[in-house]
Amino acid sequence: MKLRTCLRVVCAPLLILGMACVVPGVSADENRKAVASPKPEYPFTARQLGLHGVAKIQVLIAANGHVIDAKILGGHPLLADAALRAAQSWKFEAGNSETTEILEFRFDK
Repeated sequence: MKLRTCLRVVCAPLLILGMACVVPGVSADENRKAVASPKPEYPFTARQLGLHGVAKIQVLIAANGHVIDAKILGGHPLLADAALRAAQSWKFEAGNSETTEILEFRFDK
């Protein structure tokens, strides 16, 4: 393998990993406790279609404990939308800085 190709294969992932580790003010190490965690409503259409499963939502939590951003990571779109709306209403205990958490919402029949 040519040196240039080798450097692209090895160095590019390391550069990306390094950049991901230096995002200021965002951490997933704190594991903040939820103080308000409303459950999502099971969408009527999803229930009629017999849909069930898990929706994963990533939330960005401000230092004061409020969710300031949330995005869908996975799940059926009908279930994930309901989970996203619920996750935006969650409240966490205060922390030293912004943190990220991944929430899982289970929808059973």
